[in-house]
Parts: sequence; structure tokens; C-alpha cells
Amino acid sequence: MRVLVLGGDGYLGWPTAMDFAAKGHDVYVIDNYMRRNIAQQTQSEALIPLPNLNDRAAIFKSLTGKNIQVKIGDCADYRTMENVFREFVPDVVVHYAEQPSAPYSMMGFEQASETLNNNLNATMNLIWAVMEYAPKCHIVKLGTMGEYGTPNIDIEEGWLEIEHKGRKGKFLYPRAAGSLYHTTKVLDTDLIWFYVRTFGLSVTDLMQGPVYGLSTNESDQDERLLPNFHYDDIFGTAVNRFLVQAVAGVPLTVYGKGGQTRGYLNLRDTLQCVDLAMNNPADEGELRILNQFTETFSVNALAEQIQRVGNGMSLNVEVKSIENPRKEAEDHYYNPAHSGLMELGLEPNYMTDEVVASMLEQIIKYKDNIDSSKIMPRVKWK
Repeated sequence: MRVLVLGGDGYLGWPTAMDFAAKGHDVYVIDNYMRRNIAQQTQSEALIPLPNLNDRAAIFKSLTGKNIQVKIGDCADYRTMENVFREFVPDVVVHYAEQPSAPYSMMGFEQASETLNNNLNATMNLIWAVMEYAPKCHIVKLGTMGEYGTPNIDIEEGWLEIEHKGRKGKFLYPRAAGSLYHTTKVLDTDLIWFYVRTFGLSVTDLMQGPVYGLSTNESDQDERLLPNFHYDDIFGTAVNRFLVQAVAGVPLTVYGKGGQTRGYLNLRDTLQCVDLAMNNPADEGELRILNQFTETFSVNALAEQIQRVGNGMSLNVEVKSIENPRKEAEDHYYNPAHSGLMELGLEPNYMTDEVVASMLEQIIKYKDNIDSSKIMPRVKWK
């Protein structure tokens, strides 16, 4: 298939592009380096310095013989998106082109405005480019489990059957986002749902939990093809941050009580999920929502596992509870459904002790790159 990856330089975008190209798809990626620029501005650079997107594609081609077409451009600019669609006319678009950091979106007005404008305009531009130039194109959009919040009822896969005053209906599951970033993802879903039901688009919205890990089939061949692995408070997910803290000898920073529970998945499983969504497209006029994670952990459970495994590797890992910089429930009910991707054939890579040890071993190789000043939270919600 002809696959367009928006945000192809990102933690997920670049591994996705390589995975699809390796499988024989015709892959085109676009990115404006927004994440790289924000990382520099906030002193939140990735653990491993990596080549730019054009150089990455050249390295990948030299190793595999497979081509990834690259464009450095802004998806929030419609003329840029329009030109890409005219040139490439994709069968599938994978939409990662969003400012992905909750803390960054909460730093102040400028960061909130930048997040809102980038994320909503990129989604709006994608919708219109599909309608005008590739109306049969299947959109695979990365959503987030953070859209749902932590309700005191079970979380379904995107939709909820409601009975009210003797009548029944099916509605998007109620959202209660915990940051401005997550709110833009809710708005994405609402925006797409309007155009799906009005113009008959085909969309799969993947509500993904936090992702962890560095390893993919392609990056294992050459470290220059590694993903952008962040361990800081702006871009680093909980597992990735804890892994680096364990290696650096910094106590694992549990925010508040540590009962915050989320659905997590391995980077390799993100690639599986996107591939399954692409090869099993939503119907015309359907917004299919799939909850994308493999297992749930509380922050305390993550810290305990990484501490146990790290101590078994003589890392002397400590855990420390600190004041929670976020406004969130620290002890809550959490029972989200996630059967859709399993039914499509997902074969999970669970976070076993062996997987944790393997990730710690990878990070130890880059121990000298760790800057401990990037670890403690620098952004507060209130």
C-alpha cells in the first residue's frame, strides 16, 4: 500500500515508517521537527543523539535497500498537506503529527496555544486533504487512553450504549481529559466523528496508552535507527523515565500516592497495532475506536518491578514519593476494555522481568549521556 506517515520523525512515527517500508509498502513521511525543537527549547533532549530524518532514511536504505520518501514540512499548513496528497495520493495515512507532551501543554499560554493550533489544524488539514484528493483513503489516527480520564465505571472501546428515560442510543464514551494536550485529542475525535458521519470517511482511532522501550527489528540492526528515547519530565513516559533513573542512581520519582493506573504497551506492540489497523480498515462511514494497550499498571507497581529487576542487576534502585505536579486522581477505579486489537490478531509483548532487564541493559550503554537535571518535574498543573 501507499502509506503516508504524518509525524514520521517521532518516537512512534520513525519506527512505524521503517516497519512498513521493510514489509514492502511504499512509505512517505512528513515532519516539521516540532518535537526536536521543543526538546531543545526546554532542555529535554533525547538520551541518544540521532541523525536527522533525511539521514535516517538514507541509513535505512543503505541497510535494507528499501526507500522511505521524506518531506520536511508542517502538517498544520494546509498547502503543505495538499501538495503531499497531490504528489503521493496515499491509500492509508497514519496520523502522529501532534505535539505529544501533556506537561509541555501545561507550561503556559504560548505552549497551550501552540499545542492547540498544531494538533487541531493538523487533524483538520488531514481530513480535508483526504476528502479532496484521496476520498477512499483510510485514516489511522493515534488517540490516547488519556481522553477517557479515570471514570468510576468501566471504560469501553470508544462507544457507550445509553438508556435514558426509556430510550436507548449509542454515543462516544464520555471524555474527561487531564491536560490541555489530552483535551486536543478529545477534540480530534469529535472533529473526525463529524466528518465521518457527514462525508463517509473511513477512520480508525487508536486510543493508545503510554509506550515504553527502544527496540525494534530495524533499530536492532543499527543504533542510528533507534527511536527518539526521552527520559525527561516533558516527553518521557513513566516507564522510560524510571528505567533511566534506575541506571543513573536517581530514586524513582513516584508522583503522589502512586495509585495512578494506566494501560501500557511495548513499542513493538504499537507497530503491531498500527499494522493490524491498516490491514483491517474501518468501513466507509465508520469511526472505529480501539483501545491500544496490553496490560495495566499503577505507578507504584511499575516502580516496584523496575526496582526489583534493577537491584537484581546490582543497580541499587530506590523509590521516592514526591509531590504530584499534576492534577489527577491518585487512587481510582480503572477497568478499560481492550479486546478489539486482540481479536484482530495482536500478539502482546508483556512487560516481564526479562523485558525490563533487557531495556535496562540497553540504557546502561548510554549511561554517560544521562543528565539528571532533566528528571525532576519542572511543570506544575496549578
